[in-house]
Amino acid sequence: MKQNQILDVSIIEVYILIERNGNAVTILVSGDSISKGVIYDESKNKYSILQDNYVDLLRNKLNGIIYNTSRFGNTIIKGIQKLKDSIFKHKPDIVLIEYGGNDCDFNWDEISKDPFADHAPHTGFEKFEKTLFDTVSFIKEKGITPVLMSLPPLNADRYLDWISKNNPIVKTNILKWLGSVTKIYWWQERYNSVIVRIAEETKTLWIDIRSAFLRFPDFSELLCIDGIHPNRNGHAVIAEEIISFVKSDYRHLLI
Repeated sequence: MKQNQILDVSIIEVYILIERNGNAVTILVSGDSISKGVIYDESKNKYSILQDNYVDLLRNKLNGIIYNTSRFGNTIIKGIQKLKDSIFKHKPDIVLIEYGGNDCDFNWDEISKDPFADHAPHTGFEKFEKTLFDTVSFIKEKGITPVLMSLPPLNADRYLDWISKNNPIVKTNILKWLGSVTKIYWWQERYNSVIVRIAEETKTLWIDIRSAFLRFPDFSELLCIDGIHPNRNGHAVIAEEIISFVKSDYRHLLI
């Protein structure tokens, strides 16, 4: 199911919401540091909030109010309780959901110390799948339209350098556990695939951010030095893809 292949009932629901709010909508963004707008500022050698992040760019394009409840380090488990509280507080028409990057991640310090032990991700694959499914169901039960976002791809080599802090011993130990650096990309892709699958199975709208990045010959140019956070150009691509999605079926949402 592609992003513009949606049920007529979803279109009707959104039109009702638009009419109810006088052509303006309330959008709630729930996600992790990507949606928070976090980038790595190399000039300051620290993470900071990009002022022109994709959510801010959308605020200048969409006819409505956008509340961003995203937080640095959020997993879906951490974010969903906040999302439920925010739904009761802001009564959104649409909820944009972006999770998976932190969920599929590991405690790399522990792995480097004991590469032969079993290590679990922050959110297990089955737990992530069930929580996302339950979240979509909860939102729909409230008469709200959920929209899922697929994950931007990561640069596995760059990310390995980042989590190992360019320490050759740490890097070697992490690779002992991984087997291959490509496993980092593969593992994240598994979580991305479940996002897409749940969208299809539940007939939920979704925006293909991953494909938008992969259209670039070198998508790494859209990522920060850590290999995982979109940079300024990456956030512009995310905003453009969302706007493209809106133009396809919800042009009336544009300013």
